[in-house]
This record gives sequence, structure tokens and C-alpha cells, in this order.
Amino acid sequence: MSNPSKPPQTTGGGPADPHANPDELDKLCIEGFQGTPEEIERQWYEQVYTGRGDRMRQLTWRAVIMGSVLGGILSLTNLYIGLKAGWGFGVAITACILSYAIWTFLYKVKIARTPMTILENNCMQSTASSAGYSTGGTLVSAFAAFILLNNQSMPVPLMMGWVFFLAVLGVTMAIPMKRQMINTEQLRFPSGIAAAETLRALHSTGSKGMQSARALGIAGLFGLVSKFWTDGLVLISPKLEPFMIGTLVTRFNTSVLGPAWTGRTVMFSWEPMFIAAGAITGLRVCVSMLLGSVLCWMVFAPWLQSHGTVDAAGVLHTYVPAAGGYRALVSWTLWAGTACMVTSGLLSFAMQWKSAVRAFSSIGSMFTGGRKKTNDPMEAIETPSSWFFFGQVFGFAGLAVLGHLTFHMPYWQTLIAVVISFALALVACRVTGETDTTPVGAMGKITQLTFGAISPGNMNVNLMSANITAASAGASADLLTDLKSGYLLGAHPRKQFIAQFAGIFVGTLVPVICFNILVPNASVLGGDQFPAPAAQTWKAVAEALSRGLSSLEPVKVNLIIIGGIIGIILPLLSKVLPKQAKWIPSPAGLGLAWTFHWFYGLLFFLGALIGTWFEKKHPKASEDFTFPVASGIIAGESLMGVVLAFWQNGKEMILKILGIQ
Repeated sequence: MSNPSKPPQTTGGGPADPHANPDELDKLCIEGFQGTPEEIERQWYEQVYTGRGDRMRQLTWRAVIMGSVLGGILSLTNLYIGLKAGWGFGVAITACILSYAIWTFLYKVKIARTPMTILENNCMQSTASSAGYSTGGTLVSAFAAFILLNNQSMPVPLMMGWVFFLAVLGVTMAIPMKRQMINTEQLRFPSGIAAAETLRALHSTGSKGMQSARALGIAGLFGLVSKFWTDGLVLISPKLEPFMIGTLVTRFNTSVLGPAWTGRTVMFSWEPMFIAAGAITGLRVCVSMLLGSVLCWMVFAPWLQSHGTVDAAGVLHTYVPAAGGYRALVSWTLWAGTACMVTSGLLSFAMQWKSAVRAFSSIGSMFTGGRKKTNDPMEAIETPSSWFFFGQVFGFAGLAVLGHLTFHMPYWQTLIAVVISFALALVACRVTGETDTTPVGAMGKITQLTFGAISPGNMNVNLMSANITAASAGASADLLTDLKSGYLLGAHPRKQFIAQFAGIFVGTLVPVICFNILVPNASVLGGDQFPAPAAQTWKAVAEALSRGLSSLEPVKVNLIIIGGIIGIILPLLSKVLPKQAKWIPSPAGLGLAWTFHWFYGLLFFLGALIGTWFEKKHPKASEDFTFPVASGIIAGESLMGVVLAFWQNGKEMILKILGIQ
């Protein structure tokens, strides 16, 4: 960390080097600055933004159009894979690489007159990320669950309106969080760092930049080969399946650990991108994730499977069968993890109330006829809080009208859903900033639980209110991850927000039309073609809560209470004992581990362990290469994941979209 009296020097056109090429950055200031919030912002403005964001081309039509096209294409992959596996790929890094390659080719063949600047590419990836990732998740979860519950589809105009208003709500929710979480607290947002490192390497020509670029390229090639060797060899020939890393790891897990432990996700998995993410995330959070994984999947899950309840007839019913697997277990464990993340996230935000007040300060200027006069140069480039106010009102009004006319949802219930969504988006964004994983489903379950009490028996209201929370949390976290990239590169925050907002339109149009083609009715969901696991989970929770909160099992209630208490105690301990804070578990990492597989906690921990060892053993090399190498692995594996998705399902996707199949 740097001395607040002497901000860290960064090359890239700042005051320290007024003649430097603004496309050149030898190093990103990832460790950030120290001091009061005002001092931190001043240091960033003078040392990172000045000379780059104030004079470099960034928000251009070509960046927005390129981002919209790439985001629209990549949204089809996430839509298809989401229906298949309930999973999605972040598209920002993939879009960065593809955009750079395409535009460089167009420039070399003289179709484009000038190359795209690094900040144009940054705006492009914000547009692509919004179009390709932040809007489609609601379709494969809540919308698909609605179709399963009602055995009918929604009209396309209704789906488009709902998705659009949700995206507006989510993107504008992030506005007041940015200055607190990125500027002041400087949370990591590892994927944002990875995207910034990728862009820096692509645009580097200096000696140090080229060294980092080579390191990133070699690591990216490793990620590409590793992902293909793990999952892709079978696409060349079925005979190669025994030699795939995935096959070998599965054999090892089956023979050594057995079905009982593997059913609890206590097994090994080869996914280097999560090891790389752990190296970026840091040891404290990753140790907390491993601790949470052990407590959840190695202690609580076996207990849950070995105990049960006795019904009125005296028959013992186990909570989860031994062969129940992850999906059955996580429907129990997520309540503790979610409660821990929610209480800790809200408490952390409350303890930073001064930053929150400062972030909202410009709303008052709407009623005084203009912006308050201030000497703070950040006010001129940050996204105004008035945009947050108008975005929330606009999004709420649209959702309230659609919800009332379509789902018979009272206006006051929509208002409650929006208020809850803002609180839980705070939590989701903080967890994303610390762990690089957005607990969208977990946040949605809290709203489902709330509306199970407010409107028991109304499954459609339960689903769509939770959809507001999940979609808002996902879009907010996605925007903040992109803004982290821009922060490191010296981008203009307001221009980057506009680029992100522009992606909403393509992100609404393309996924909704294609979803309607791929899922014409409920018969295609839940089978081999589209298992739709996320939709099945949402449907199951809505059905379970249809009888009200009284139907919630005592174990789940106890998990909520215990998780919530832990989420309060840990931040308070860090506040009371600041010198020991690094030894106190992160509630975000601890809680998140109760919502995903055990082996993810292990992979994150291994990455943090390797990164910490390398930093102590080779501090100079670690400073130069840890983040480029980690970013390259994430970029390579993500890119190959998209390629494999197209390779395996591309023909089927295209035929379905064209209506031929």
C-alpha cells in the first residue's frame, strides 16, 4: 500500500510523465491508495485519471456498436448454457480479446482508419458485458420457472419490458455503490482486474508492458489448452474421452473418495481459472472460503444426511438422502450462507454511512436547480446520483405497471421488492468485490422468503419479486466489475456508465427473442434437451413457500438465525480489533462457501496460497507477473469455454433460432 502523503507513481500519461503514450501502462495500481476518502480520490484523479481519461477517446459509436454486436452474440451462448447447466460465462474478457483482434485486423486492411484506444476497448467491454451477461440470467431462472409452474409462456412484449426495466433498475443501483466500494474501500473485483490486465497487455508496446503481455499470452495459452484438454478432446473423437483431464479426475474421485463424498461435492476439480482468481482475491478471503466449505460440506452436510424428522405416523424421514447430491443439499445450506452474507453486507454498509451520504449528496441538487458548487473534480466525472434516482423511479414504475397488469401484484409489493433489491444488491456487490462470485440465486431466495410471508400461496408473485432482486444484484455487480477495470485504467466513470447502459437494449432484444424460440413451451424444460437446473430450483422454492413461512423446516430457520448472527459478529470484531482484522474470517467468503461446491473453496485457497508464497519468495517478480499470469489464465479458460459451447451446441442453437429445428 502506498503512503498517502506520496501517492504511488503510475506511468500512463499522468503528471509524472506528461509526454507518455496514454495507451501505455507499465503497471496497474492494483494495491490502491491510502488516506481519507477525499485523499484517495484526489490521488487517483491526479495519478491515474489525469493524462488518460481526460484526453483519450473512449465513449465512441464504434466502441458501443462493436460491444453491442459481440455482446449480442455471446448472450446466445450464455442463454443456451444457462438452460443446459444453470451456469453463465462472464463475457467482458472474451469481448476485450475479440474486439481487439477484429479491430486490429480492420485497421491493418485499412477498413478502419485508426486503432481503437485502450479506453475505447474498455467502454466496448462494458457494453458487451451488459448485453451478453447481465440481462439474460433472469430468463433461464425466474422466467423458465414461471413457464414450468404455469405451463405457458409469457408474451414476448411482456418479457422484453420486464427484462428492460430490470436492467435499468440494476445498472442504476450501482451508481451510489461505486464511490464507496471501488474508490474508498477499493475492493478487488478480481474479474475487473483481469479485464484491465488483459487490455493493458493487448495495448502495450514498451519493454515492461511487453514482458507482462508475453506472460499474459503464455498464461492464456495454458488456460486455452487446459480447458480444451479437460472438456474438449471428446469433440474431436469419442475415443479421446479416456485421456481427458475431466475423465481422469472423475475416475480419481470415484475410486478414492466414493459416491458419498462426491455427492457432497467433496472432490477434486481441475479448473485453473478459479486458482488464478484465488491468487487475485487474497489469502484472508480464500481461507474463509475454505473454512466455510469444510464446515458446510464436510461437517454439516453429513450431519444433515444422517438425521431426520419423525412424522405423525412415526416414520423417520431423512432431510437429504445419501445420494441426494449438490442440488438437494444446497437447498438447505444456502439459508445459512445467504443470511451470513446479508447481515454482514448490510452492517458493513451501515458502518460506512458517511461514504453512503457522500455518494447520494448530488440528489439534493435536483431540487435546487443545478449541481452544488464544489471544488471536488470527481463530481464532474462521476455518474450523478440524480441518475440513480431517476433510474430507480423509472424502473420501479415500469415493473409496477407490468406486475400489476400481468401478475396481479399490488403496487406496494413491487415497491417492497425494489427496496429489498437495493439492500441485497449492496450485499451481492460486496461479495463480488471480495470473492469474484455473485450470489444471485442466494439473494433471490431471501426475497422469495420475504414474499412467502407477505403473499403466501401466490407463487407467481413470489417468483417475479425474487426475480427483481436477483436481476438487480447481477446487473449491479456486473457494472461494478467493469467500473473496476475502468478505475485501474483511468477511464471516465460517467462515460463508462453510459456504455454499460447502451448494452441494455441489445441485451434485452436478442436474448428474449432467442429464448422464445428455444423455449416455445414448458415441454422443452426439465428434460435432456434443457434441464434448466436454475429454473427447477426457483420453482421448488416457490412451491415450498406457497404455504407460507410456517412450512419452512426448523433446521432452515435455525440456519438463518445462526448465519445471520455470525454475519453480524465478524464485521464487528474487525471493527473493534483492527490490528487483528486480517486473522478474522471474511463473512462474504465464509457465507458464499455454503452456496456453492466444496471444491471451489479448495481451488480459491490453492490460488491464494500460491500467490502468497510467490510474493514472499520473489517479491519483485510477483509484483510484475502475478496479476498478468492470473488474468491470462482466466481469459484463456473463459475464451475456450465460449468456443467449446459454440462447437458443441452452435449448430443446434442456430437451427433453433432460425426455426428450422
